Amino acid sequence: MAFDRLLLVYAVPLLAIWLGWIVMRRRRSQRDLAVLEDNRQAGLIEPHSLHPVIDPALCLGCASCVRACPEKNILGIIDGKAALIEPTMCVGHGACQTACPTKAISLVFGTETRGVDIPLLSPEFETNVHGLFIAGELGGMGLIKNAIEQGRQAITHAAARARQIPDAPGVLDVLIVGCGPAGISASLGALERELSFRTVDQATLGGTVAHYPRGKLVMTAPATLPIIGEVRFGEISKERLLVFWEDVLARTGLVPQFEEQVTAVNRVGPHFEVTTSKDRYRAKTVLLAIGRRGTPRSLGVPGEDLGKVTYRLIDPEQYADRRVLVVGGGDSALEAAARVAEQSGTEVTLSYRGSAYTRARAKNRDRVAELVAQGRIRELLGSTVCRIDAETVEIDCDGELRSIPNDDVIVCAGGLLPTRFLEDTGIVIEKKFGTV
Repeated sequence: MAFDRLLLVYAVPLLAIWLGWIVMRRRRSQRDLAVLEDNRQAGLIEPHSLHPVIDPALCLGCASCVRACPEKNILGIIDGKAALIEPTMCVGHGACQTACPTKAISLVFGTETRGVDIPLLSPEFETNVHGLFIAGELGGMGLIKNAIEQGRQAITHAAARARQIPDAPGVLDVLIVGCGPAGISASLGALERELSFRTVDQATLGGTVAHYPRGKLVMTAPATLPIIGEVRFGEISKERLLVFWEDVLARTGLVPQFEEQVTAVNRVGPHFEVTTSKDRYRAKTVLLAIGRRGTPRSLGVPGEDLGKVTYRLIDPEQYADRRVLVVGGGDSALEAAARVAEQSGTEVTLSYRGSAYTRARAKNRDRVAELVAQGRIRELLGSTVCRIDAETVEIDCDGELRSIPNDDVIVCAGGLLPTRFLEDTGIVIEKKFGTV
């Protein structure tokens, strides 16, 4: 009798806890599976950069990797095993691999079906072209912390290489291309070492982050900047991060040269000759700290050179009371159309050559569908922009040419990787199919 009472006192609550855990685990599995299936249907299953591959034979399903990931909902647990449920959102933190108690996670570039172009680099971040270094996103590392660390290390090796080359009049120790986290870190390292250098960027301060929409949150981790020391960000808005970079420039006296695009890097004797859109430089070494997005993909139509055409949404509020055309069918295009349509007095047209948004997330498709139903967005599927004029745009809609009043055009057609530029420079490119 006493045993029966003990059984009721202890076993029943334990059974209830166990059943509750089973129910919660099943619900979480269903939720994570739904996220993964949504991405599969949208065609968003190929990671852009370094990402984890989980060995199910070794995975315990303990969720240590899920908890360790600084991003939210990138990894999940499906049927008792870890899974990458948001492949395109993974930026290669690597915390999941460190946290896994059974070593079930490997970090790789590309997949079996989609290769990723990665420059061949030495442990010192030097390419096969001696004296030419690469750091940051171009080398496959998209995380701000990693980019800062790579920039810091790469300039150390570039400085050592420069010391091996005799000085010459008008020759820099290093030319740094790019002013994102890796470029800034490298520039501060050059400043700290009193090297002769220049830093140029085809756009503005901040690299890829500078092109994010206003208010977008950026996730990063503590990192060490030369001269500045350790910086701790955590989750920070795009605007606050750019203010931080501006403060770094002001405090250190670093003066990058913006809106100056590098068009060619050639070896001339012991030095490099670097041609830009504004000047020509000679340098002992070159450090490329540019992004993987490269040059925005253009439409190739008359009038695209007009000032009203841009290739990314920065501030939706600037389009209030204006007639805006958004071109594209991916997440960036749908997000841009929705955010502009929510501004006061806007007239938004969304043009996409496909018959459906097959590479956009369900939440963005649903959001646009709702705004279309409300009359806030005019949707033109199966359409192609033919011409852009000062006050109109001409669009081919299934063979019918339409002229639409227009003030601004936002083209969200992706970017061209700088592969051709790298190859012309002599850098060997490896295509990674799910390998380190």
